Amino acid sequence: MGDIVGAAYSQRFDCYQDIPTDDILSLYPSSSRIRSLEHSYKDSTSTTTTTTSRTTSASTESTSDLFPLQQRVAIRPKASYKLVDFVIHQTLGTGSFGRVHLVRSRYNHRFYAIKVLNKDKIVRTKQVEHTNNEKTLLEAVQHPFIVNLWGAFQDASNLYMVMDFVPGGELFTLLRRSGRFPEPVAKFYAAEVALALNYLHRLDIIYRDLKPENILLNGDGHIKIADFGFAKRCSTTTWTLCGTPDYLAPEIILQQRYTRSVDWYALGVLIFEMLTGVPPFHQPSGNTSALYERILQGPRSISWPAFQPHTIDLILKLMESDPVRRYGKSEYGTGDVFIHPWFNEVDWERLNNRKITAPYLPKLQGDGDASAFATYPEDEASSTYGKPLHDPHASEFPDFEYTSPTRYPNC
Repeated sequence: MGDIVGAAYSQRFDCYQDIPTDDILSLYPSSSRIRSLEHSYKDSTSTTTTTTSRTTSASTESTSDLFPLQQRVAIRPKASYKLVDFVIHQTLGTGSFGRVHLVRSRYNHRFYAIKVLNKDKIVRTKQVEHTNNEKTLLEAVQHPFIVNLWGAFQDASNLYMVMDFVPGGELFTLLRRSGRFPEPVAKFYAAEVALALNYLHRLDIIYRDLKPENILLNGDGHIKIADFGFAKRCSTTTWTLCGTPDYLAPEIILQQRYTRSVDWYALGVLIFEMLTGVPPFHQPSGNTSALYERILQGPRSISWPAFQPHTIDLILKLMESDPVRRYGKSEYGTGDVFIHPWFNEVDWERLNNRKITAPYLPKLQGDGDASAFATYPEDEASSTYGKPLHDPHASEFPDFEYTSPTRYPNC
């Protein structure tokens, strides 16, 4: 969630040096190698065409016909939670405002991830709105490729968000291990991200923090997008400067009003990074000014590897500097993305229903296996949770239920 708790469970590396070059296919069980993209494309995934030359029969269909907002997933139960309902096992990630723990319910014995955020730090850094937005929006969405929020509560010092434990770790970690993904692998993950973005945009939600760290891998290898700290309801335009520098669209850097199309720009950056190991405008020195200058120069400043023509074409159309001409722009829907030739072999309906085998299956020893995550010093952080202290911020987070055993909000 931007910098609320680093990335999904951890934080982005400062540079991309010394990336190994192993082919990711060596990590896969042979039986699962890219069966994900074995189906031919059917004319079933487009909204109205955005150019007069693209007048196929697919262009008359709507993405809403194929990807209904009512997804075929279990309805989350409404329930109250409190800290004593869980046994804390270990830290999965840390950030400026707290940390994420692997926990287990004392009642159903399932494993969850609990994000713990320090209220005082959130208020001091003026992140109250972002934090409240994250909870509100996660409660409003339910999609197979988006992490579930099961409940949220607070005590005198902290906010707690009970979410899915996604055991496969970050896509970023897998990318670091392999150096880069073969094109069919990048295509699989990009297609699932596109489905999730399409769903969010149809709910008027702009995500604004797409990057490999915020894409988690479930036990079955399919993705779960996490970290909604920068997400926002946006039916028209907004102008807040937020996100990860390498993934910012030009209009965000220029502090102009922008639409949900900035998420499609970020998808273009993500595809490039998955295929090469680095974002297209990356500055190893960490010079943000130089990075922004290159982003504003546009694709002409990219050093293009030997990509296939369709790959370059899609990235260019997603990373189009002019948001009016960019693929996926809200005025025309997202059909231009889904019918692009780079995605020709994707069976969108089967993928949307998770009926396609993922290219990489995390090697897990059982429920609660957190070996895909880095090890963090515990520092007895959890021993400070739930203490009955003075709470000057009790009214700042009204939608986080106060369920600590003893409440002293204004003593």
